Amino acid sequence: MPVGGITPAEVEHPADVVVRNAKIYTGDPDRPQASAVAISGGKVTVVGNDADILGVVGPATQVIDGQNRRVIPGLNDSHLHVIRGGLNYVLELRWDGVPTLRQALAMLREQVARTPKGQWVRVVGGFTKEQFAEKRLPTIAELNAAAPDTPVFILNLYQSALMNRAALQAAGFTKDTPDPKGGQIVRGRGGEPTGMLLAAPSALILYSTLAKAPLLGPEDKKSSTRQYLRELNRFGLTSAIDAAGGFQNFPDNYATVMALAEEGNLSVRIAYHLFPQTVGQELDDLTRWTQMVKPGDGDEFLRLNGAGENLTWAAADFENFNEPRPELAADYEVEFEKALRLLMENDWGFRLHATYDETIRRDLAVFERLASEGLFPGNNRWLFDHAETISGDSLDRVAALGGAISIQNRMSFQGEAFLARYGAGAAAEAPPIRKMLDRGLVVGAGTDATRVSSYNPWVALHWLVTGRTLGNTLIYPPENRVSREQALQMYTQAGATLTAEQGVKGMLREGYYGDLAILSDDYLTVDEADIPHIESVLTLTGGRVVYAAAEFEGLDESLPAISPLWSPVAHFGGYQATPAPSRSGAQQARQIVEAAADSELQRQWHIARGGSAPRVGAGAFETHNH
Repeated sequence: MPVGGITPAEVEHPADVVVRNAKIYTGDPDRPQASAVAISGGKVTVVGNDADILGVVGPATQVIDGQNRRVIPGLNDSHLHVIRGGLNYVLELRWDGVPTLRQALAMLREQVARTPKGQWVRVVGGFTKEQFAEKRLPTIAELNAAAPDTPVFILNLYQSALMNRAALQAAGFTKDTPDPKGGQIVRGRGGEPTGMLLAAPSALILYSTLAKAPLLGPEDKKSSTRQYLRELNRFGLTSAIDAAGGFQNFPDNYATVMALAEEGNLSVRIAYHLFPQTVGQELDDLTRWTQMVKPGDGDEFLRLNGAGENLTWAAADFENFNEPRPELAADYEVEFEKALRLLMENDWGFRLHATYDETIRRDLAVFERLASEGLFPGNNRWLFDHAETISGDSLDRVAALGGAISIQNRMSFQGEAFLARYGAGAAAEAPPIRKMLDRGLVVGAGTDATRVSSYNPWVALHWLVTGRTLGNTLIYPPENRVSREQALQMYTQAGATLTAEQGVKGMLREGYYGDLAILSDDYLTVDEADIPHIESVLTLTGGRVVYAAAEFEGLDESLPAISPLWSPVAHFGGYQATPAPSRSGAQQARQIVEAAADSELQRQWHIARGGSAPRVGAGAFETHNH
């Protein structure tokens, strides 16, 4: 079709799709800007302007007018629990992006009304009380009032879970239920569980309780995963590195993405890791897996990337900043070193969960011992995940051993808790982003979604650029923030390097995958506060239109209807978008009024029951920038 002077013709090598009339940020240092890109056979064939693409526009070429919008390479989350998230997505009520607790509870009550007997209403991460105008979580009384008979489970970061009476009964918790190791069942009068579970500090109690809720059948798991991938495409994500995680068994829980890959129905490229699930059986699992598969097995949409993010359970610390740093076993290195030797002998790379420098230093000592024998790292890629409190000395040791880092915006959600425990000085470099980059380390960016952070990459990009939490607390000084271009590089090229795909992914260059997103707003120029509100209006993965909205609506592939029909996603969708601050002053004012009204109701309720009005302690201090 003729578009702005672009007339199709019989050409020798026609493109499958062309995007033109756009402000294209390519990420390619040799040609950082362009206005048109052509894609054939899933890969970029031309990057330039209208004159450059004239020779590839044939009668069957899909020509998309970018309408002068910003185009970026497809985003790549370097630490996302995408496989586990997809298996459960349609069962979850997402509070991601919800601005007030009042709205969150209204959504909960509405979902309770449509949830059939035997099913749970579950809010599984993606939010923090700091994002609510009320700055608080729901009370157990509010949950019981909203759902007297339907089980409700609400996961609050890695810190705690809230359960109503029906959920306690469904999970089998009674006054005789013992506290699991590393967790606490909070009890009231007579020893009966109140409905609060605490990670103290291990999140195992939270995840093992959630695992008692009903699961989807095989076909619904496939449908749920496709819906979740479409939701990721909504934000311009075209790739993700799956970090495995607890209760994600191989190969059983990988069967869904494997089936979708065989059908050609993955719209996000997934590089996955394998994580031993059973304490005491880690070496057996790793031995079996090294005989079954090897890193690199698969194709451009689904491939094995290595082991982790745990190798042995005893070596894993926890990231509940409401609790003190956990003390790990004095001898965990014994089994940990055996696992590493096995991986090195079989040419397996790995990623390693490590929140605290105390853990990182002990791990590095093991790596250095193997390196002295010529066994580490060989040709294997390896990286630390999280690394909030890593020291400069440890960074030097990581660099010397050829390692990399993957950081996530957990501090967007837990920054206030970290600040309260460790102080502003420590929080200012948790993690030390600029020091990592200044040492020349590859630093990939991601979210660690879905059970803590939201999967929305623009929330993470906002955190990298501004140093602010979802509660608008300024944590990082300018010297620990990055430019918008650097943040985008961490979300594209760095992630590609972590999977050894830096030659085919991460930028828009001839021969690279045709993965891109046309954005709702120009990331490079919008007000910083508007960055978390950006979405894609058109996402291409390998030249396929996998998401389309706004003026492009209807260009994407259709998906089967959401099943089951009562799914929260069928009624509310996923991430709850709100207007960007630069355009939503009136709405913000209304939300503040609603929150104030709710707070006044709470105050009156408290006084009516013989208490006094809440008071702010003399030592309280303000961290928000108004």
